[in-house]
Amino acid sequence: MRHAIRQSPRSAAEWFRPQPLPRGRPEPRPFLKWAGGKSQLLPRIESLLPARIRRYFEPFVGGGALFFALRPPRAVLSDCNRELINCYRVVRDRAEDLICALGEHRIDERHYYRARDLDPDLLSPVERAARTIYLNRAGFNGLYRVNGDGKFNVPFGANAGAILCDAGNLRACSNALRGAELRTCDFGEATRAARAGDFVYFDPPYAPASRSSYFTAYTPGGFGWQDQERVAAVFAQLARSGVNMMLSSPDMPAVRALYRGFAAYRLRARRLINAQGGRRGPVGEILVLSGEAIEMRPGQPRALLAQVRRRLAEGERAHAALLEIADVIGGLSLR
Repeated sequence: MRHAIRQSPRSAAEWFRPQPLPRGRPEPRPFLKWAGGKSQLLPRIESLLPARIRRYFEPFVGGGALFFALRPPRAVLSDCNRELINCYRVVRDRAEDLICALGEHRIDERHYYRARDLDPDLLSPVERAARTIYLNRAGFNGLYRVNGDGKFNVPFGANAGAILCDAGNLRACSNALRGAELRTCDFGEATRAARAGDFVYFDPPYAPASRSSYFTAYTPGGFGWQDQERVAAVFAQLARSGVNMMLSSPDMPAVRALYRGFAAYRLRARRLINAQGGRRGPVGEILVLSGEAIEMRPGQPRALLAQVRRRLAEGERAHAALLEIADVIGGLSLR
């Protein structure tokens, strides 16, 4: 059974469309490097979004690439990682204090391990956020990983030219977050208030390679196969309530089985965070939708290709851009 995308009869004022930013104001970009971040897939993701969204939910916010691209005025962003959500709160509410606090950090191995060994519970919210961003920027390959006790354990790995504080982007992110509700909670609790006309974007931690393996990078409790099954159950329940949704995941038979009955689109992504550089090539991913296939709306092909051309102009590697062009032109109808 296919689950149709539903649009509730709401007034136009309840729906948002991303508005151009004032001249001279930079577009916000994720201020953290996050495993599984979707910046490179935004053209494909945006092409499949509902035409109208009343309220935006992202229960595994991570780096927030889609949120910052859309800049919805009404959003609920959440994650069970309390250091991450504290970071978002400080960026939203105290960006200038955060910029000053980041100035206290430097690219130095001894300084890195001293900062890593600090107990975040003994720090102020601003100091905690600055520590999180610093460890993300100066740690090996931008990983965020904790051990069973919840302690950050990524080794030092920054090069001398790493940028610790992009003040302009932090201010842009602060502006984008002004209308966002930020919550530290489980994805089920975070989406309980979603209703017909809302949109929920699920981007859970990578599914484990087998049902007996566990994903333990972001929280001490881990995220195993039973958690993936709970996400699928919440997805199905919200679909029955008429909530529009999208879920991104590595393309695995077991994951496809969880979402049988929903439209699924194949695409390629370059895995940018991996301990082994040789494994950072293209990988298969899927987008699962809470409805029938969404056709491209008038003008979208031109808009998508314009984004690809802009990436080329900004110095993106040519082969990656060509792969994206192929996906944009030929991949939208894949099931």
